[in-house]
Amino acid sequence: MTAGISVEIGFERKAVELALDRLLPTRAVAPEFRRNRKFGQIRASIQEIGIIEPLIVTPADPASGLHMLLDGHLRLLAARELGLTKVTCLVSKDDEGYTYNKRVNRLATVQEHFMILRALERGVPEERLAKALDIKIESIRRKRDLLDGICEEVIEILKDRNFSADVTRQLRKMKPQRQIECADLMCSMNNFSIHYASALLAATPADQLADPGTQKRFKGISASDLSRMEQEMSLVQNRFKLIEQSYGNDVLNMVLARGYLVKLLSNRTVASYLQRRQPELLQEFRDIVSATSLEDAGGVAKVA
Repeated sequence: MTAGISVEIGFERKAVELALDRLLPTRAVAPEFRRNRKFGQIRASIQEIGIIEPLIVTPADPASGLHMLLDGHLRLLAARELGLTKVTCLVSKDDEGYTYNKRVNRLATVQEHFMILRALERGVPEERLAKALDIKIESIRRKRDLLDGICEEVIEILKDRNFSADVTRQLRKMKPQRQIECADLMCSMNNFSIHYASALLAATPADQLADPGTQKRFKGISASDLSRMEQEMSLVQNRFKLIEQSYGNDVLNMVLARGYLVKLLSNRTVASYLQRRQPELLQEFRDIVSATSLEDAGGVAKVA
């Protein structure tokens, strides 16, 4: 609390156990959600270790004694299917239909790896983790070994990203410097698919592989195609780095130029002169000024 300002707590301080028949859903859950993988994981987690994230409800209605459910419809459905009679709830101080989970950052792949690793180190059996997450034991082991052979810089780059464990399986076949280059490329392209990771591996020169003696074999790709792919990928990377170095200055110059044009065209004498002598140039200036975003401004400048 800062001086003169107080923030009211949005929930009652203590969680409460409420009977399922006292909870009134505010929306219907479509039947297909029962076959959804997310619902299966929620159901398995509740069955194995109980409710972790309390449901959010409104205060009880004075007349009926019922609580409106603000968040946790899938958890409520799973609890009913499992035959539970009570669930843990947090009582909100208002009845706003606010979807709380939309404001929660989902667990990134690297964070999930550390969570599983910590659970295993504390003695939680792999079988119980697999049941709680509704995945196979093989998946638990892949997530456990996710970062084996991956350098610290790449872990830092990918720490907030979501990707398949197969991606790091491809990266660990490369030397650390090449791992960093590929991780940077994936972030820049916002592409963390196994296909893209495999393409980057295919375009990696032999001397940048963790085991240079291992021959890379890819179906449908000849040795000459592979060599050409390596050269083209190297060229793309070099061009990307050059663009990356100048991008900040280019954007700044564009912003300054647009600001200057706004001021220039607000001068009636200048605008009138351009209208008489250079109407095409005046129209280009107006298009740049009226651009609503840097992308639009960049596109106008490219056309010009």
